[in-house]
Amino acid sequence: MAELGKTLHAWRDRVTPAEAGLPAGGRRRAPGLRREELAQLAGLSVDYILRLEQGRSSAPSAQVLTALARALRLSDSERDHLFVLAGQTPPRPGAISTYIPPGVQRLIGQLEGAPICVCAASWTMISWNPLWSALIGDPSVLRGRERNIIWRHFMLPGTAGFGRVAQTPEQTAAFTRAMVTDLRAATARYPNDADLRALIHELRTGSPRFAALWDDHVVGFHESNVKTINHPELGEMALDCDVLTAPGSDLRLVIYTAAPNTEAAEKLRLLSVLGLQALS
Repeated sequence: MAELGKTLHAWRDRVTPAEAGLPAGGRRRAPGLRREELAQLAGLSVDYILRLEQGRSSAPSAQVLTALARALRLSDSERDHLFVLAGQTPPRPGAISTYIPPGVQRLIGQLEGAPICVCAASWTMISWNPLWSALIGDPSVLRGRERNIIWRHFMLPGTAGFGRVAQTPEQTAAFTRAMVTDLRAATARYPNDADLRALIHELRTGSPRFAALWDDHVVGFHESNVKTINHPELGEMALDCDVLTAPGSDLRLVIYTAAPNTEAAEKLRLLSVLGLQALS
């Protein structure tokens, strides 16, 4: 446990707030994440993070380790090492990866003027930039399934975009078909992923609409379209929404952009200047 604590501390120090989609938040003694920020990203208590790093905690569960690996942006090999240090069996081959390749991380960093969210193959949000939080809402305050966009769409209708994204009935229908298609494709690629199987079971038992679509084998695909964002401070913003697949992975990048010289572009620029702290 002592070695686990030292390793967690070292990994926390190498992740900057910007990489994790958080505001910098004033002067820092070290460039990495604070314990409070790691706790927020992983959905754990600050006291538990402290006890883990000091080697005073009992062995964490696989769910906790998975949350830490996601928050710390660990590669698959690093995640497996984390499990070994904690005395747990690493995830079986074929599990959904939450690793974000360096090229994708650089892409997110370079597109500072566009709200971006990165999702795993199951459509669980694993990373986002500060502008996404300012536009849609801060995903770091969500816990467990609340970070899964498909689960929110079916189990908490109207909240997939945190209640700010307005879609036409046609857009909603297309979005629904595309999400079910993506989830079915994920089950074919990752048949050994226990969390994915649990997600599908929850959706089938909790949402008659999902169960019907799943059993009907509907097919749909993501298309570029314009969505209206109802921002609490800036009002309506008509933004282009695109879903991209990262090369060599099953990661999904959701990106909002505005046409040049439009009111929406000016509002997006203003949002990037004011940032999350002023508009949260």
